[in-house]
Amino acid sequence: MPFFQDPLAIFAVLMLNIILCEQLTKLPYFRAFGSALLVIITTAITANLGIIPSASTPAPLYDGIFTYLAPLSIFYLLLTVNLRGLKKAGAPMILFFLLGAFGTMLGILAGMYLIKGPESLGDSFFALGGMFTGTYIGGSSNFNALALHYNVNKEGNLYAAATAADNIITALWMVVTLLLPPLLQRYFPRQQKGPLEAEEQQRLTDEAHAHVNDQEQLNPLELSILLGVGALALYISQWFATLFPGIPMIIFLTTLALILAQFPLVQRLRGLRLIGMFCIYLFLAVIGAYCDLAALMRDGQLAISMLMLVTVLILIHGSVLFGIGGLLKQDWDVLSIASQANVGGSASALALSKGLNRADLHLPAILVGALGNAVGTYFGILIAEYLRTWG
Repeated sequence: MPFFQDPLAIFAVLMLNIILCEQLTKLPYFRAFGSALLVIITTAITANLGIIPSASTPAPLYDGIFTYLAPLSIFYLLLTVNLRGLKKAGAPMILFFLLGAFGTMLGILAGMYLIKGPESLGDSFFALGGMFTGTYIGGSSNFNALALHYNVNKEGNLYAAATAADNIITALWMVVTLLLPPLLQRYFPRQQKGPLEAEEQQRLTDEAHAHVNDQEQLNPLELSILLGVGALALYISQWFATLFPGIPMIIFLTTLALILAQFPLVQRLRGLRLIGMFCIYLFLAVIGAYCDLAALMRDGQLAISMLMLVTVLILIHGSVLFGIGGLLKQDWDVLSIASQANVGGSASALALSKGLNRADLHLPAILVGALGNAVGTYFGILIAEYLRTWG
């Protein structure tokens, strides 16, 4: 039996793990792992040491987090997706972002075929295909939405291996998309914009950062509104799911969030990212508690298969995007940032545009990343349901 069994004590341990991981990400070595994977690993260690309940002795608290806080985290983060400003991204960026999304879907299908997904990944292969499709078109919120819908969140080892493979390939692709544009420009030159004036560059940078406000503050009134809206949205989505059982609840919740996000009143709400990320950390912590570390260490083949799958996915994604974009003689920087918006999301795409010294692409990078968050879950479910027919 675990040392702590009371829900309050378990919750306190989960909080301590999140605090520890947030501090660890400030250190150079641990920063490469990312907060998400660290939270999973830290809580997995805590559970496997018998400090808190694990998969063999599940706690009611875990079910509550999966049922309520996990879908709410997706809802809150999607409320930040303002599609009305998408026209500012420009037609080329949107077009090649969508081409990259097509490359991702083609890549996951090819990868599943090459590694014989049903055999190497087990019965949940189709769900994993949907999860990787969602995250390599959108981001972690789409990855988690698919995991919740297909109950992969309760297969701790599978989720942990998927997260590790995702983190490794995403980090490597960030390096690739940073190195490719100058290399391709050297051998296949494209006409590029000249350097911007310092004032114009600063203006564009400030405009982009206005869309990514990580230092959110909120008061009790705003917190009450956020919690009330989230609870009501979850209730409505569950109600619709009972009326239309053929449509996943997460589709209703995603669609409702995207509709609400287009209203200026909702866009002005503070604390959306803050409360969304807090709920995600709790969700990831519980997934860690469901990990059997001994079994995960023994099953090395699972991790290898997962890594092979994502490698094939990313190579085909890149070949489609840079190949067709190259034939159309497009700006290599635009192609690279569009790809990074697919694979890493808005934050990574913004970081890449800074690394390439393209202030004029800061805002487009953020906006197409938001587009990925909007459509990633839909495409993920589409691919997962198609892969299900393979079984």
